[in-house]
Amino acid sequence: MKREKINLGEKVAVICEGGAETAIMEMLLDAEKLIFSEEDLFYGEIIRCRNAGTFEKRYLNVRINFKLTIIRVLDSRREKFRLSRPYCDNVDVINVITAPEIEMLIILNEGKYDQFKKSGMKPSEYCKQIFKKENLKSRQWVKTYFKNIDDLLQSIHMYEHVSDVRKGEYTLQDLLKK
Repeated sequence: MKREKINLGEKVAVICEGGAETAIMEMLLDAEKLIFSEEDLFYGEIIRCRNAGTFEKRYLNVRINFKLTIIRVLDSRREKFRLSRPYCDNVDVINVITAPEIEMLIILNEGKYDQFKKSGMKPSEYCKQIFKKENLKSRQWVKTYFKNIDDLLQSIHMYEHVSDVRKGEYTLQDLLKK
């Protein structure tokens, strides 16, 4: 399915659900593979804050006079992120969905997608079985595992082809430079 191109504001706030998502976004940002740069980041960092009210208090405590795009990288389709009225005109929220879980990138990189599908397990359970570790979602583990950025890019590309992208959703692939 062809999706609309992401139109970014003057600044981009990247909000990641967890350590693995943060690591992936940091790696793509450092390798200059994203449609935005480090200079475009709101407050100059990737943010870990899932609640709209908390985000407003921490980061929107001043009136913004520019267009801001919030990119939320998360696996949940049900999680709502509603900003209060004063921010609605200047802030766009884009959800980048990594459902079922970010561990799918690891499964694809390992060439184990077919075995995973047959297993009936959740991606996190399947990865724990393969690697016998509990910290697969840690920022450091992901950065070490995907130290070759091309492996990460290939996994993102493969994930695009096996994921169920719904109308109005975006994937990590949509954030990559063409």
